Amino acid sequence: MTDTVIRLGDADATHGWGAHLGALLQAGDVLVLTGGLGAGKTTLTQGIAEGLGVRGPITSPTFVIARIHPSLVGGPALVHVDAYRLGGPDELDDLDLDADIAVSVTVVEWGAGMAEALATEHLEIVLQPDETGDARTVALVPTGPRFEALARQLSRTP
Repeated sequence: MTDTVIRLGDADATHGWGAHLGALLQAGDVLVLTGGLGAGKTTLTQGIAEGLGVRGPITSPTFVIARIHPSLVGGPALVHVDAYRLGGPDELDDLDLDADIAVSVTVVEWGAGMAEALATEHLEIVLQPDETGDARTVALVPTGPRFEALARQLSRTP
């Protein structure tokens, strides 16, 4: 499958699209968020958290590396990881996230090249702001049948 690209108008649209995505996720799903500073990774994660119905607030876990947000609605918890300060896959492995992967939705910011080892199937979401910094494009890079189907479904959603 080729990458799916979606255009989002602003931070509110990013949050709303994230909420839609979150409602489609299930325990065991791993998302890898890629994009520069200010690309909207945490805003997207806040939307995903809303769609999952987990306890907040959702803030960037840059200094604590990982936070677990339990479900308020009987669904999977959200494990929110910021791999920016990690030196590589070994340090990500040291967080022992695999204990939570099967029963949670795991979102890893700055995880490209590291987080893919957490699950054979995963979805990389590449966020890139436009020149104004308000709108952004989201490229979905699915690995595995579940995420290929999810990317097709998301491409049909405004």
